[in-house]
Amino acid sequence: MSPACAALALFAATRLGGAVVLAVASRAAGKEPLTLLGRTWDSRWYLGIAADGYGRTLRFGDDVVQSDLAFFPLYPALVRAVGTVLPVDGMTAGLLVSWLAAAVAACGLYALGARLHGRAVGTALVVVWGLLPHSVVLSMAYTEPVLTACAAWSLHAVLTGRWVWAGALACLAGLARPNGIAVAAAVVTAAAVELWRGRRRPARAARRLHRLWTGAALAPLGWTAYLLWVGHRTGDPLGGYFAVQRGWGSRFDFGQDAVGSVRHLVLRGDRLDVAMSLLAVAAAALLYVLLLLDRAPLPLLVHSGVLLLIALGGAGFFASKPRFLLPAFPLLLPLAQALVRTARARPWHATAVVGALAGLSYAYGAYLLILTDTPL
Repeated sequence: MSPACAALALFAATRLGGAVVLAVASRAAGKEPLTLLGRTWDSRWYLGIAADGYGRTLRFGDDVVQSDLAFFPLYPALVRAVGTVLPVDGMTAGLLVSWLAAAVAACGLYALGARLHGRAVGTALVVVWGLLPHSVVLSMAYTEPVLTACAAWSLHAVLTGRWVWAGALACLAGLARPNGIAVAAAVVTAAAVELWRGRRRPARAARRLHRLWTGAALAPLGWTAYLLWVGHRTGDPLGGYFAVQRGWGSRFDFGQDAVGSVRHLVLRGDRLDVAMSLLAVAAAALLYVLLLLDRAPLPLLVHSGVLLLIALGGAGFFASKPRFLLPAFPLLLPLAQALVRTARARPWHATAVVGALAGLSYAYGAYLLILTDTPL
């Protein structure tokens, strides 16, 4: 078995273990595990778009107006395509898209980690990503696997100089989720730096100039096109999408809402999901510092930094912030490197760490889907 296939098999094993724990726990609670994975919270909105297109709006008073225009189109389009080709219902199609995208993302993580730090780190990166506390989302009918797959291979294309592929995949990432703009930011920044450096290498710059410009132009196109489409549909070309998001309570408030959630946690301390979310966001900030100190490639720093900025500065569902950070997989590179060093020096210690991560991931994933009523 090739190293890449071995890494994919390990990722599949991590998620299969979580599915088994969820199945046992949900059956004990009298719930259907596939329904929890395929028709929970945002999944219902995506499946509705896949089945009937856009146009659904729910109103809760004057200030809360939840429109399905807040959800980007790539994932429901893929679900609809699978449902058209295969004789399966919408929920099954949604799960198939997510599972396949998670596998593609895992391969991208391995390729990126192996290129930067060797095969062992690439494999460890895949395992750690599959065992995060919120990695149950990777098994759900959600968009994070699709975004991560596009992001991983787009960043890999940047590092290998395939600019058109990088831009095209960044364009798809921008059609997957609002924070998919982080991929475009990484590609455009890397292209700008390459163009600046190319000024000192005129011959080489001339050969690559058209590919660089094409990739940079493609990168933000998907995200921008969807925002303009929503603006056109709502009658507000530039502000329509952001008005839709405000109806959901989502806006960029420079962290004021996050501070309020932390204050509530400190004063009351009655929400495990908020406490875990706070720990996850704090850990992500620390890991970003370590990534900076490790002098990671600029595209990885920009991608992770934009995702972290959106998570920290955005108002809305605080318990969802760790989910928003699942595509920020470069943050896990320091952990993957540490795990490989531990495995080489003290194999049993590394085994214990992986076992502890698995236990936390599986137990917390079951808790999120079965016991808590907080939107994930």
